[in-house]
Amino acid sequence: MTTVPKEINAAAAKKNSAEKLTPMMQQYLGIKENHPTMLVFYRMGDFYELFFEDAEKASRLLGITLTARGVASGNPIKMCGVPFHSLDGYLAKLVKLGESVAICEQIGDPATSKGPVERKVMRVVTPGTLTDADLLPEKAERPLLAMCSITQRKTVTTGLAWLSLASGALKLMEFSGDSATVAVRLQQELERIVPAEILSGDNGSLFDDYAGTHINRVPDWHFDVVGGHKALLDQLGVATLTGFGADGLGAAFSAAGALLRYAQSTQGRGLQHVRSLTTETESEFIGLDAATRRNLELTETIRGQESPTLFSLLDHCRTAMGSRMLRHWLHHARRDQKVARARHEAIAALAQSEAAGPLAATLAQVPDIERITTRIALLSARPRDLAALRDGLLQLPALRGDVVRCYGPGQGGETGLLAAIHTALATPVACLDLLVRAVAQEPAAMVRDGGVFATGFDAELDELRALSENAGQFLLDLETRERARTGIANLRVEYNKVHGFYIEVTHGQTDKVPDDYRRRQTLKNAERYITPELKVFEDKALSAQDKALVREKMLYDLLLADLAPHIGTLQTISQGLAQLDTLNALTEHAQQHNWAAPQLVDEPCINIVEGRHPVVEKQIERFIANDCRFVNERRLLLITGPNMGGKSTFMRQVALITLLAYVGSYVPAASATIGPIDRIFTRIGATDDLAGGRSTFMVEMTESAAILNGATEHSLVLMDEVGRGTSTFDGLALAWAIARHLIDTSRSFTLFATHYFELTQLPDSHPSAANVHLSAVEHKDSIVFLHAVQPGPASQSYGLQVAQLAGVPQPVIKAARKHLARLEAQALDATPQRDLFAAPAADPYAQEEEEEAAAPLAALNAAQQALLDAIADLDPDALTPRDALEQLYQLKRLAAA
Repeated sequence: MTTVPKEINAAAAKKNSAEKLTPMMQQYLGIKENHPTMLVFYRMGDFYELFFEDAEKASRLLGITLTARGVASGNPIKMCGVPFHSLDGYLAKLVKLGESVAICEQIGDPATSKGPVERKVMRVVTPGTLTDADLLPEKAERPLLAMCSITQRKTVTTGLAWLSLASGALKLMEFSGDSATVAVRLQQELERIVPAEILSGDNGSLFDDYAGTHINRVPDWHFDVVGGHKALLDQLGVATLTGFGADGLGAAFSAAGALLRYAQSTQGRGLQHVRSLTTETESEFIGLDAATRRNLELTETIRGQESPTLFSLLDHCRTAMGSRMLRHWLHHARRDQKVARARHEAIAALAQSEAAGPLAATLAQVPDIERITTRIALLSARPRDLAALRDGLLQLPALRGDVVRCYGPGQGGETGLLAAIHTALATPVACLDLLVRAVAQEPAAMVRDGGVFATGFDAELDELRALSENAGQFLLDLETRERARTGIANLRVEYNKVHGFYIEVTHGQTDKVPDDYRRRQTLKNAERYITPELKVFEDKALSAQDKALVREKMLYDLLLADLAPHIGTLQTISQGLAQLDTLNALTEHAQQHNWAAPQLVDEPCINIVEGRHPVVEKQIERFIANDCRFVNERRLLLITGPNMGGKSTFMRQVALITLLAYVGSYVPAASATIGPIDRIFTRIGATDDLAGGRSTFMVEMTESAAILNGATEHSLVLMDEVGRGTSTFDGLALAWAIARHLIDTSRSFTLFATHYFELTQLPDSHPSAANVHLSAVEHKDSIVFLHAVQPGPASQSYGLQVAQLAGVPQPVIKAARKHLARLEAQALDATPQRDLFAAPAADPYAQEEEEEAAAPLAALNAAQQALLDAIADLDPDALTPRDALEQLYQLKRLAAA
């Protein structure tokens, strides 16, 4: 029987002091002890190697071979590895899986080391601290967030600090309340920020998991109010945070201190590109909860795909900076109308001047200056980053010329958004001059390869390069002389990195080789030799190459240091470019698709004329535009009509047009006038949360509760088919009560779609409600959807016709028709057995509530009775064809009523 060796991990090997481990493995275990939760990539020559449980995990996640090296406690040490030049690809895969990696490099000189070469963790890569272009999504941020909660007298104060390390944007927020209120608010903020990584104290927080995002536990003492405040002052180089609107914060300072400490430790250096701070408040942005972001498909479809979405539709940006800003604007529309109006004015100016096309062509030549600047600050920029930065800065004069033509002197444009962008795009002359002089036109990818610097930048480097470059001519001359001296016509003098310089002679000519040739290598068909003259030259040339590489590395470090003072200016330029690119993309889309400038006003209203759904209209051949009118006296629209008739599309397009107006974009409508909006809520579609133990109806009611508790008179609410997840009477009662609450208490602008036709009686008792419907017409056994919103309630739901379109078998449809006829006949003969909306007799308002709640059912019974009476009065045998047609129309009118 074969015995399977016991597994051994790094911690066990470290504890076993009696175990004889190699010095190299002892060094590894010491490093692993300091990074117990991370995969340690340990540099061994041309490979990064992993050991023990790290090796097993990496082998499984990366699909690489698991082998063994050495022995610990009598068992083989598991090991796997990846080539050093392929590191980025493996890191990208691990980070995508949520793993963190400590990269351990050789920092000692192998030639002088008596024991293992000294090694040190030079960089830690985590999901929230990425800056490498190969690891980051080009069009999205991946922020690191820290959160801290402080409880005093049952009041919980939660502070958030988050940092996009790739851009240097640092933000704070703080909010208070009871634990339940704060937990809901925290959920909403995390859904808005979408952190890639969350830091929390050892003792946990109100929130232990967020959408699968890994939460890193760090020591509680990292969350210190005083220490965090000092860390912010030191980071920003200021004496007070008053100018950043951060006075009076506490928990947010604690979170910021832990955040900065963690970020600095992962980079192994300071964060000199983090130079500003933004303090956000709840009232700053239009509120969008997770359900609303999902239902409106802003940047991701309901099925989790990247397109078609509002973002994918509008993203005509030519730079990654612009795309990221557009994404941010869509999720962070400002409530302040002045912000949106400034963007509308900029779009109008760009459109009027016809500058969008030229700007787009020039912007396409601009690299991601924002992220290149960050890599300069973190000393991780590569030579081609600097070449791209140089070429991008050379485009600034052309961009400024196009921008300045969009606003004329004396027209107020000097103080507008485009004027501010024009100022931000001023060419940094000293920075650009340095890059032009220093960086080769097409530098090597890595500094270690040489060829980074332009000729003429450094005289010593030029001399060393000349020695290497003259080698070619020397070898040609030597080859000519040696062929003449030896009579070997096919003799070759060549060089490779492994064997250096050599003279190659085929086996058939080796008898002609002179005595001063010394054999260097034997091949299958030839011999390679070295001569004293060639050896002297080799030593000189290779020495020059080595010295040139060392010189370039030193010069490159100095170049990055010389660029550091320009980081702030480069960040200003990148922000200006991102804004210009985003505005230009919105202008292009508005011009191409006939979008109009919305009007933002102070009065409460939403008046959309010929509105369209921005995404759906691109997916179908002919889109039917519709109006939507809300004013202070008209606040709830009851929408009825058939399934597939377009109710959800109409509702969503109203929300998207409203959001786009506040984003600062033009809108897909003939015109749109919109008043103050604080939040947009949606309750659309049916879904469950099995993992969370919530049924479809529970999810529906949870979302409805969030709306009823959070909506105000400045909110826009979309509610679709509320109450359909339970029994008919329960659902009708809930839908009626929810609609009444939105009318009487919330007073929100509400689009309320329903198949409960009883609710269409609401406007009779609530003048601020109105009925509209989406119509359809029957043709034989088929149905045609008109997708047009018309006043009044719908006459029927056309459920069987829609089922037939969906492919339900014909026998099922026929059986349903027969059963429907029986149910309708029973309903006509039935009398109510109980009062659905009965209230306790002790309630002084019971009678009023009972009468109002029962009104829809009473009206329905009266209409049914009138229809029965009309049918009973008919004498078919006495009717002419014309009379019969007229009576049929009369009956139809009675049924519709």
